[in-house]
Amino acid sequence: MSATFKTLDELDLTNKRVLLRADLNVPVADGQVTDATRIERLVPTIREIVKHDGKAILLSHFGRPKGKVDAAFSLEQVCAAVADQTGHPVGFVATDWTDVSAAQKAIDAAPAGSVLVLENTRFHPGEEANDVELAKRMASLGDVYVNDAFSAAHRAHASTEALAHLLPAAAGLAMQAELEALEAGLGAPKKPVVAIVGGAKVSSKIDLLENLVTKVDGLVIGGGMANTFLHAQGVNIGKSLCEKDLAETAIRIMEKAVDSGCAIILPIDAVVAWHFKADTPTRLYGVDAIDPDGMILDIGPSSIERIMGAIDDANTVVWNGPVGAFEMNPFDAGTVALAKHVAKRTHDGKLVSVAGGGDTVSALAHAGVKDALTYVSTAGGAFLEWMEGKPLPGVDALKK
Repeated sequence: MSATFKTLDELDLTNKRVLLRADLNVPVADGQVTDATRIERLVPTIREIVKHDGKAILLSHFGRPKGKVDAAFSLEQVCAAVADQTGHPVGFVATDWTDVSAAQKAIDAAPAGSVLVLENTRFHPGEEANDVELAKRMASLGDVYVNDAFSAAHRAHASTEALAHLLPAAAGLAMQAELEALEAGLGAPKKPVVAIVGGAKVSSKIDLLENLVTKVDGLVIGGGMANTFLHAQGVNIGKSLCEKDLAETAIRIMEKAVDSGCAIILPIDAVVAWHFKADTPTRLYGVDAIDPDGMILDIGPSSIERIMGAIDDANTVVWNGPVGAFEMNPFDAGTVALAKHVAKRTHDGKLVSVAGGGDTVSALAHAGVKDALTYVSTAGGAFLEWMEGKPLPGVDALKK
């Protein structure tokens, strides 16, 4: 995979103004960054630029200011967190995206090896419109372009797509690691490959399931999504969350799986409750005997054992979405057991494991294994679109 896109070592960074597309769209409360994971992942690339006396000039969006200047969405408030993570002073450049001459002067005046953060790219409507004129103004501020924001790569915006065509461009170290991990997960994986897909709704993951059944050897379906598949097979699921209008879609996906030689693994037993709240009374049922008044909120021990068996037979696991209502005790048991099993197989050198998506990252952190898989993507939408087999404009713009 690394041969198909340009990497940082192919750019001359020495004394260059390096426009670094970062993802500084991080959670902030009371002016403090509450989760710096995305900033942490930028640190190796920033250090590489600074090491060569380049100026690391960070471009990012933040929130949804709708193309207008809005102080509540200023990137000035994340500069302290960038400085904290990099251990390097960080300057903020108040940028007018309609006229960048003042920003140009500030960048030129900064000494070699500086780290600078420009103002929110979404303060101009041209960012989300992928406006070439805005991209040209951005390009005038740098000598080379590096994209280290895989999490924004599924959007064709001025700072992720148009700009990449205007300067010598490459993937940053975090983007490179992400792309290489994804290639190991689905692009050219070591087979057999098992995908675990959970979450509440089939409707948000139809494209994902349609793509996966053609790529993997086994597909585990859990969470609320599994109820829709069970219902489609005529199973009584009581009052469980279910998209009954998608029964035909579920059947079509199962038929496509058969044609593709992909085994679909659905729950065979379930933890059922009568109230959707933590620590409520529960009972274990086989899926052929669910209480008509009950709700399936987690997979049962026989399902866990069956899925662990599939994981044991796999060389690669790709995971998106929890298999139960993991935010609530005791409905986290299935997700935690599988997460720990995947982590152990990975640790033992028997598995390449790639996971991603917001709920998945939270679930792995809850299980205490977020750092124990081969790769955990924090990219959310970009990770999902990659799993769906869709082109990612921000990645395609870096191809050789």
